Amino acid sequence: LPAWFQRLSAAIMFAIELLVPFLIAAPRRLRHGGAVLLIAFQVLVAATGNYAFFNLLTVALCFFLFDDAALAPRLGWLAQAPGERAHPPSWLAWPVTGLIAILGLTLLAGFADRRVLHIGPARWAFAVTGPFHLVNSYGLFAVMTTTRPEIVVQGSADGETWRDYAFPWKPGDLARRPAFVAPHQPRLDWQMWFAALGDCQGSPWLAGLFRRLLEGSPPVLGLLAGDPFPEGAPRYVRALVHDYRFTDPGERAQGGRWWKRGEPRLFCPPVSLE
Repeated sequence: LPAWFQRLSAAIMFAIELLVPFLIAAPRRLRHGGAVLLIAFQVLVAATGNYAFFNLLTVALCFFLFDDAALAPRLGWLAQAPGERAHPPSWLAWPVTGLIAILGLTLLAGFADRRVLHIGPARWAFAVTGPFHLVNSYGLFAVMTTTRPEIVVQGSADGETWRDYAFPWKPGDLARRPAFVAPHQPRLDWQMWFAALGDCQGSPWLAGLFRRLLEGSPPVLGLLAGDPFPEGAPRYVRALVHDYRFTDPGERAQGGRWWKRGEPRLFCPPVSLE
């Protein structure tokens, strides 16, 4: 895409993510407008990325910004007779407000400097509420990578000739077009992305995966796009890592490939059951 379009997209993104959220606390019509913008933003993100059910969860939260008067004409079948309005005691307002503020501070710690957690009330609130898993410090993609290392798992019967295990979702075959996963969350493919950002020792669960591949475990093979060893389980399994990049339109038209990758590097050395 041209640079001007990318700059425009980035400007729109910052405006929606940094300014529109303030409309959540605005009067009714502005709040509804903010909800529409946030939902539209999530639709665009879902249409151009692969974030499983994250966008659906965010859209679901945005519906709470609409009041009954706005939803009733469209969701009248959900309407119920109004009940008696609650009147909480006034003495409860300030303690509850203070508690919400402290809990909100613990949530913001995930977006700001970790030293926020050293503030006394925030540390206390985080320690008290942590065991109940009621609130969490949360920041999706707080740190984003600029490269795409991808692990290629291979098996061999003789230690000389290696065959690739294909995953159903993550990049592998250079000619395979990226697929949309939403609302599915392919856990194994997803974890392989995290594993590629470190080293083999940093993902000890890979040892269990390799063992099951060496055993020819049907449940584990069912998580993959196919079994390159229909005649029997391999004797050895190893993992390489490549740096993947998208091809440009010219390269794609010429070779039919969606990806290009660099030279392989050894990620996990060959292992066997022996």
